[in-house]
Amino acid sequence: MKFNYLLLIVSLLGMSFIIQSQTQYSAYTAIGKGVATPYLRDYQSLGINNSALGWGTGYENKNTVLGMTEFAVGISSPTLDRDRMRNAAQGLYNNLTSNSQPEVDWDRQREAAADYAQSGVAINADYNWFGGYFYNEKFGGVALSIRENYNWYSRLNDETADIIFRGKLSNYFDSLQIVINGDTSMIANNMNIGEDTLNAVISGRLNNPVLLSELTNGSDINFRWNREYNFGYGRRILGNDSTLAIYGGIGGRFIQSVAMVDFRSNDDGVEMNSSLSPFFGIDYGAIETTNPSAVLENNGLFPDISGMGYGLDFAASVILMKKIRIAASVNNIGSVTYKSNVYSVRDTLFSEITIPGLNDDDITQSLDQILSTGSIMTLEGREELVLPNAANFRLGGSIDFIDQVSLGVDIVAPFDRTAPGSLQNAVISVGGDFKPVKWLQLSAGYFGGGVYRHNIPLGINFILKDGAYEFGFASRDAFSFFSNNSNALSFAMGFARIRF
Repeated sequence: MKFNYLLLIVSLLGMSFIIQSQTQYSAYTAIGKGVATPYLRDYQSLGINNSALGWGTGYENKNTVLGMTEFAVGISSPTLDRDRMRNAAQGLYNNLTSNSQPEVDWDRQREAAADYAQSGVAINADYNWFGGYFYNEKFGGVALSIRENYNWYSRLNDETADIIFRGKLSNYFDSLQIVINGDTSMIANNMNIGEDTLNAVISGRLNNPVLLSELTNGSDINFRWNREYNFGYGRRILGNDSTLAIYGGIGGRFIQSVAMVDFRSNDDGVEMNSSLSPFFGIDYGAIETTNPSAVLENNGLFPDISGMGYGLDFAASVILMKKIRIAASVNNIGSVTYKSNVYSVRDTLFSEITIPGLNDDDITQSLDQILSTGSIMTLEGREELVLPNAANFRLGGSIDFIDQVSLGVDIVAPFDRTAPGSLQNAVISVGGDFKPVKWLQLSAGYFGGGVYRHNIPLGINFILKDGAYEFGFASRDAFSFFSNNSNALSFAMGFARIRF
């Protein structure tokens, strides 16, 4: 499989390692405090709180904002410690930057299978290509942005984790088929097999086949890579900020999807839908010849689009005495229609696979283990598939105690938790800013909930020439840099925001 697809994103981000992107995207100014809804303005508020487009820039005599090169990357897990997450990040990096695969380490495969069994892992990257905003007191504010968004989440049961990481050598199989000097034979699978024999294995087999839904029960993989063209409008509806002002905002986005995988297995059965650009290089085997949506070759250097759709945003906010902000919004109501390499799964008996395991801890390689020919799934081709977006509901508030200190709270909850890729539980954040001098803004906060345990975000933003230019850095969990018990690795940055 062509896993160099992520190299495109990572090269742009300028990072050597890859969270919660549904709640803050790439707005590093909000990531540092964990609170976005009552704080973000201009194009950064798109998809968060479009009513903030009516608040202005926050700086006198500056009504236009332009920005580029804002990004956020991270890997998070409520159960894996920092060292294991670094192994996962290093495995991803190795696969992105090298055409050759490392030698298989059988012992490491066993360890990785045990590490990832029942462990939820989120890998996210966001990149803002461009953002623009214009504000007029009578007209209100308009904004647009182009944003790249990558989200991965996986949680595997014991058996699925072992098969994904160890492939045909999984402990789950009773027998191994081997070929030595042209002779094919079956041997019992046990822990005492020598390396020469392991290298001769061509398939792993079950003597008593089981249903795929039984094998994978309790496993989830959700993957999205979208490019969004966002737009929005917001303005004051009535009142004034000195006493009470009410704002409203609307907006939306045109979505181009590069990849979608939604795999869920539980007591109700197994369900899988996927649509991947041919750029990924998945070998679907003979089924490609009968799939009406099959696209075999990618056109050009960049990945072809696998689906297109839209999302709509609605927001309202209140400002009291220029000190208190309360905002609520519903974002990304809509759907995406997929028409390229669309596949679903049949719940058939599972008895044999021929694929190898993973060579490192890069969990994203598991797409090959579940989709390619010889893997654990029996696929069915489809002409197209329409899936609802992972919409969310937001409620946030903030208070400015003095000009130098503010404190806010943010709640992000799923609008429809049954939608693929949706948050399953609310994420609650508390945080704020401290400005010791007018050119320096320090941020800190706390958030937890969803797939996140306890995170302490920190940020620093430099504001130059009365807001004309700013740049800064942030992390969604500063503890990750010095505590082995941290459950996240995260970094965000922006260095090209201009106001005039």
